[in-house]
Amino acid sequence: MRTQDTGDIVLSCQGLVKRFGGITATNNVTLNLRKGARHALIGPNGAGKTTLINLLTGVLEPTSGSIGLEGRDISRLAPHQRVRRGLVRTFQINQLFNSMTPLETLALVVSQQRGMGAQVWRRLGAGKGVAERCVTLLEQFHLAEVMNQRTEHLAYGKRRLLEIAIALACEPRVLLLDEPVAGVPAGEREELLQTVAALPADVSVLLIEHDMDLVFSFANRMTVLVNGTVLTEGDPEQIANDPQVKAVYLGQGQGHG
Repeated sequence: MRTQDTGDIVLSCQGLVKRFGGITATNNVTLNLRKGARHALIGPNGAGKTTLINLLTGVLEPTSGSIGLEGRDISRLAPHQRVRRGLVRTFQINQLFNSMTPLETLALVVSQQRGMGAQVWRRLGAGKGVAERCVTLLEQFHLAEVMNQRTEHLAYGKRRLLEIAIALACEPRVLLLDEPVAGVPAGEREELLQTVAALPADVSVLLIEHDMDLVFSFANRMTVLVNGTVLTEGDPEQIANDPQVKAVYLGQGQGHG
């Protein structure tokens, strides 16, 4: 059953509340992600960003409120069902596929995405479409030169690139990018920043990030979360010049244009 017409809104949450006992982690949050958006979710530690993302992806069930994807209510769908509908989140790849190479990992994901079974990657040459898609992803994410190295031996920046490549291999319509540059050494950041900036325009992105240089260079819309509540929302210039945001998060003297 469809909800009311949402125009170009691809992902939304309305009045989202999550309580853990007497603690309200997410308090009446409403957020709309538009088609093709580059939308950042920011806020201090403990603001409720992770809880909100876990609600959107189905890891947590909301106490109240609703979540919609392309006009359909997905509030009670399991995480894997949301992925199938095009809502994909980046994951910590160093906890997965460590014994596999980037080529094997991507071939596995692409094969499963295309309904070809989990073992097709072992016969990569047998699936021309799979091989071509893997090559494209390896080149797009600067992984071609390390495609046959075990993931556990990759530099941390390369592992984060592989993490995003896996998400794109799932052919998302909405991509939740969870702190893509967290922990990445300075010398490996530029490649990652360029890759994030070059994500496909038809994929709507919600970025969760503490690195304000990345946030202000990437986002065209920003939502500020404080104590589980939306403090404000606007374009980067509005957020950078908002006195409340400066007071509770950006800090005085940390201007961004």
